[in-house]
Amino acid sequence: MTLTTPGAVSALNSDLEGAPGRKLPQRRIGRPTGNSAGRRRWFGAYGLVNVILTIVLSIGGIVMIAPLLWTFSTSLKTREAVFALPPQWIPDPVVWENYVRVWSAGPLLSGIVNSVIVSATVTIIGTITSMLAAFAFAKLRLPGKNVLFLMLLAAIMIPFPTIMIPQFKLFADLGMVDTLWPLILPGVFGNIVMIFFIRQYLDSVPDSIIEAAKIDGAGYLRIFFTLIFPAIRPAIAAQFILWFMAVWNDYLAPIIYLNSPEKQTLQLVIASFNATYASQTDYPLIMAASFIALIPVLAVFVIFQRQIIESVALTGAKG
Repeated sequence: MTLTTPGAVSALNSDLEGAPGRKLPQRRIGRPTGNSAGRRRWFGAYGLVNVILTIVLSIGGIVMIAPLLWTFSTSLKTREAVFALPPQWIPDPVVWENYVRVWSAGPLLSGIVNSVIVSATVTIIGTITSMLAAFAFAKLRLPGKNVLFLMLLAAIMIPFPTIMIPQFKLFADLGMVDTLWPLILPGVFGNIVMIFFIRQYLDSVPDSIIEAAKIDGAGYLRIFFTLIFPAIRPAIAAQFILWFMAVWNDYLAPIIYLNSPEKQTLQLVIASFNATYASQTDYPLIMAASFIALIPVLAVFVIFQRQIIESVALTGAKG
């Protein structure tokens, strides 16, 4: 009588698997085990949740984009079609002439040029200074930098109406009222929110990289633009767009400092359109000017959308 041990069984199975021309018995497929059935139920419930979330987010997206679509639709209508009941989402007839006569109805072109000058100058130069300031607060050894940073953050709590009159008095004494300088100069020295955001983002960059570059003889500017800037580019792009939108849509500061029509920014021009043509019920003209004002913001968002998505993804992965 021969006894079969577990080791012998394993060896026999190995021999059978390695033997040429031999086929192992096929395992019959029966009902799924309890774990397989549970996984299927879980995946089914997960798919149902995804469908529900997709529907809810789609409805939310439609609700959010509806005002933009209504603005564009109204800009292509006649004056009478604006008040039609039920409302017409698709204009009939389509009046493209509204986008032609809007340029002669007011100083729209000069408003766009002034807004581009202010927004581009403030955001480009201000972003560079904000990046360098954030790098200094995060990675350089400076005496009292933490106290200075806390004082900088405390300035966020001071609302603009509080400093509005002293700032106007300062620029009036310098003879800069009714020019674009009061809108440009306060922003070119940096944005406190951007400095704070980039400084927090720089905490993920190892200090050893900077120390190794310093040993190799690289200066701080070269270290920043060669090593640091590529790592924080998504965060900078996200903050750049938010700041550009804020400067482009700013209405309070321009209405304080600008008086001449040729010096007004686009938001003041649209406000004058509203004051002039609303009484004439010429809402298609007002909506055409408003939609033109949205185009630069949409263009900047489309250009930097990849960096924004990367910024959100990296922030989520870091958290």
